[in-house]
Amino acid sequence: MKIKKVAVLGAGAVGSYVIWGLSSRNDIELGVIAEGERAERLKQKGCTINGKIYHPEVWNPGETDAVDLMIVALKYGSLSAALESIQKATTENTVIMSLMNGVDSEEIITEKVGVEHLLPAVIKVASHKEEDGYHFDPETTIGIIFGELTAPYDSDRIRAIEELFKDTGIHFRVTEYAREEMWSKFRLNVCNNLPQAILGAGVGCYRDSVHMKAISDGLKGELEAIAQAKGIDLSKTEASSGRGSAVPPSARYSTLQDLDAGRHTEIDMFSGALIRMGKELGIPTPYNEYTYHMIKALEEKNDGRFNYTGDEEPTWSK
Repeated sequence: MKIKKVAVLGAGAVGSYVIWGLSSRNDIELGVIAEGERAERLKQKGCTINGKIYHPEVWNPGETDAVDLMIVALKYGSLSAALESIQKATTENTVIMSLMNGVDSEEIITEKVGVEHLLPAVIKVASHKEEDGYHFDPETTIGIIFGELTAPYDSDRIRAIEELFKDTGIHFRVTEYAREEMWSKFRLNVCNNLPQAILGAGVGCYRDSVHMKAISDGLKGELEAIAQAKGIDLSKTEASSGRGSAVPPSARYSTLQDLDAGRHTEIDMFSGALIRMGKELGIPTPYNEYTYHMIKALEEKNDGRFNYTGDEEPTWSK
């Protein structure tokens, strides 16, 4: 197998890393799947990444014939609306790599296109948006970890993707423990992404506050109990999988970035998913339930639900 045509669905913080790396290759077709206003904006302005403007091709879902590799890099809330686009762009030999957060995007995509197309993967990149586009540090970025769920682990498509990423600047690693790697990334997101979003402080808060560390540890304990009940052995992952990319103490991860920008978050795929799994398995998840409701309330605050003027009916304390 040789990869000649790559489509990226989602040109945000994660998709930008892929576009940045693969744009260095002159022997492939690289495009972003988009429709409507977003497509026009990408055609006119391109993607600004680390201060440089990139102009990948822009394809309508119906125009993406014979895509060898589709990389899905959407926000969780955008996935359901994009399933038709994914289905239209998937042909018999298309490999789909989901770099979305959480542990259930592959399952959702599989229901639409079939499990044979999915190649499990995670990405670790501390990317953030500024006025001039997306920024990340290529050197400290851990990158993309991918692998087959069952042998042979050095399949044709694994070797083809290794060849595709080689010498592009993209950091990558193949693993025989793809499911465990996904849950290890999930653990990082739940424990490091969520508590700081409630506090509204940089990631250094986990180092500098025993209280923040206690909340993070509580979330971690619930997640690990659920993983164990599902037969997922997180000890199988490499030591580096237990950490994210190196960042300054002021770094704000994606959930806090969303709240800062007034957007809704991906809390449903983080604590929301763990609450659901906990109920199915009979495992209590009080830390995740509190975190879920607090972040949902912060979304409501951003939506203006609590913008009181003083003219409302009085409410009585209890």
